[in-house]
Amino acid sequence: MSKDIRIKKGLSINIKGTADKKIEKLPLANTYALNLNDFHLIVPKLIKKENQTIKRGEPIFYSKTNENLLFVSPISGKIKEIVRGERRKIINIIIESDGEDDFIKNKPLNFKNSTASDIKKHLLKSGLWPFFKQRPFDIIADPNLKPKSIHVSCFDSAPLSVDFEFILKDNIDLFKTGLDALEILCPDNLNLGLKKSQNFLINELSDYNFTVFDGPHPSGNVGVQIHHINPINSGDVVWIVKPEDIITIGGFLKTGEFCPNRTIAVSGPPVKNPMYFKTRVGAKLNSILNHINFNDESNLRIINGDVLSGYKVKSDGFLGYYNNNLSVLKEGNNYRMFGWIPFINNEVPSIYKTSFSWLSNNKPKEYDTNLNGEERAFVATGEMESVFPMDVYPMQLVKECLIGDIEKMEKLGIYEVSPEDFGLIDYSSSSKIEAQTIIREGLDYLYKETQ
Repeated sequence: MSKDIRIKKGLSINIKGTADKKIEKLPLANTYALNLNDFHLIVPKLIKKENQTIKRGEPIFYSKTNENLLFVSPISGKIKEIVRGERRKIINIIIESDGEDDFIKNKPLNFKNSTASDIKKHLLKSGLWPFFKQRPFDIIADPNLKPKSIHVSCFDSAPLSVDFEFILKDNIDLFKTGLDALEILCPDNLNLGLKKSQNFLINELSDYNFTVFDGPHPSGNVGVQIHHINPINSGDVVWIVKPEDIITIGGFLKTGEFCPNRTIAVSGPPVKNPMYFKTRVGAKLNSILNHINFNDESNLRIINGDVLSGYKVKSDGFLGYYNNNLSVLKEGNNYRMFGWIPFINNEVPSIYKTSFSWLSNNKPKEYDTNLNGEERAFVATGEMESVFPMDVYPMQLVKECLIGDIEKMEKLGIYEVSPEDFGLIDYSSSSKIEAQTIIREGLDYLYKETQ
């Protein structure tokens, strides 16, 4: 069963350097890491110590608030270093590969004859549960709560986004196996979001409940899809899983092997050969970037994730746990004299008609990180509402998050949103505010005050 939904508000940003449809499988990297910033609000309790050996799928730590929530190693080797910050807060757990890739063998689960409780216990024990995210609060799902529904967005509409249909084609059977398990976890409430042009997936997934979306970014954001299919109210819990993680879940259920492979699209204007690479979660970025040729290797910004909601990382950093994108842009530290004059440079990308770039909106452009301005007064302009396709007042919600008024935050729809839903607002707002940061802090404040 399916239905079609047209998203009218939003903006598709056309950036040069989209990844070509070819994949190179990379050898194992020398080092991997679990970045605790990827596991928001999780306080770790270590099981392994520095210099201890470990196998792929073996637990490294668990959540202090739930000892059943395990986080396991993506590789075999030894714990090279536990990087700590202020107050000995754990930031990174770095693992040195032994090149053997030994793994813990679990017994495959005949999940079709299993209950939801059996599957949940199996996923928790295997370390697969961190792949389940939860709305509200955009955190790892609480396994003790019963979800209203499970949502999977099978496409990404962000700039330089990954093509999930391309990734899923060669693993469609494992993907379906994972979906079958999710249907047992949440009977009759598994919802897939597909793009109108994904003919292969529409045909292959005809037995599942899906909605076909059409329109500009952020139509691929799972939060936008949830809002239009089954909005979240106070007290509701919705689980979210990314497509490639469902393949990992399906593979584990069939073989008993935890193998968190990750297909990465390396793209952006400075990349000569933008393409896909198959690696593993937490891999050192050098193991990927060494296979890339750049037009100019100086003055680059590498982004873990997409250009709107990802975060800056150095080339010797590590791949994010949930990322399918590695975006590269030129640093925008060049300033244009009299840049406000439209005739000086008519190729400056803008959603406004302050230059002549709007005459070539369909043409891919060489964006950089230049903000073309600085932080200004936060005033009502209607800019946010023009790119925000939810029945939510984004400006008012951002202001209430700044104030910390919980009652008004709830009335304005804080339970439905996540920081990534405000990525376009960060891009389009002439106030140059960090709306994603404000929403993240608002969600954290609400969580701490209400749990």
